[in-house]
Amino acid sequence: MPLKNTLREPQTLEEIIVSKPLVTQTVERRNARLPLVTIEPLRGWAPLALGELWHCRELIYFFVWRDVKIRYKQTILGAAWAVLQPLLTMVVFSVIFGHLAGLPSEGTPYPIFTYTALLPWQLFAYAMSQIAVSLVANQQLLKKVYFPRLVIPVAALMCWLVDFSIGFVVLLAMMFYYGITPTLAIVTVPLFVLLAMAAALAIGMWLATLNVQYRDVRYAIPFLIQFWLFITPVAYSSSLIPERWRFLYGLNPMTGVVEGFRWALLGKSGDVGPLIFVSGLVVVGLLLSGLIYFRRMEGTFSDVV
Repeated sequence: MPLKNTLREPQTLEEIIVSKPLVTQTVERRNARLPLVTIEPLRGWAPLALGELWHCRELIYFFVWRDVKIRYKQTILGAAWAVLQPLLTMVVFSVIFGHLAGLPSEGTPYPIFTYTALLPWQLFAYAMSQIAVSLVANQQLLKKVYFPRLVIPVAALMCWLVDFSIGFVVLLAMMFYYGITPTLAIVTVPLFVLLAMAAALAIGMWLATLNVQYRDVRYAIPFLIQFWLFITPVAYSSSLIPERWRFLYGLNPMTGVVEGFRWALLGKSGDVGPLIFVSGLVVVGLLLSGLIYFRRMEGTFSDVV
């Protein structure tokens, strides 16, 4: 009985790799993994091309890991600074505004009233300032290799989530100490974290793009953050603002974030919905305009920086 011919052409990538020499295998593996990217000059308004961020997610991860390691390298306390900074600020605010000035805290112990607001505020302030100088700080990379420039500000934003997570654990411990039981509203906390991150990214992209052309921006950032702190209800409650000014006060994107945090974690009473809604609209507008402006000027970064 004649033998049946069982030989066939390889069909799958694994079969092709086994059946071909090592050099051919290496080339085909690279071709199978790496997409083809054609770099062309932009004409007119550039598309946002946010899908590029997903393709470069590993690069974002390595940037974040690099920034976190550098931040606490050769420090004595290390990651403890993520806890000490908001705690020490809380102590100063509690003494000056809570004890001496006697500002109301709506029935909540003033230390935790302030610390709850300091967490999202410091996430916003530190991330925004880091994003603003990120392009200039990575100018050697911008000149040598192509990658989506939006990766740099996104990585600068994500690395501050580490500090926020550590500080949030301390906040939960403080709530347990003061006997504060969170309600079901605590499930909305991630939404306010995203809102704070979106606000930091939106304003940071504007500042980073301007900082490439005008280096005066980096000197104005500390003053901007200090001024912004006092117009945000961190050391005081937004209930102190007269009703006729509350809409204007809500144009501050961090007003809705801070009041939303207090509502979600402390069960803060009062109508904070309009403030959150107005602040959310402002954040969306700033984020879209910041993305468009960033993409528009992206092609000039390596030449100007």
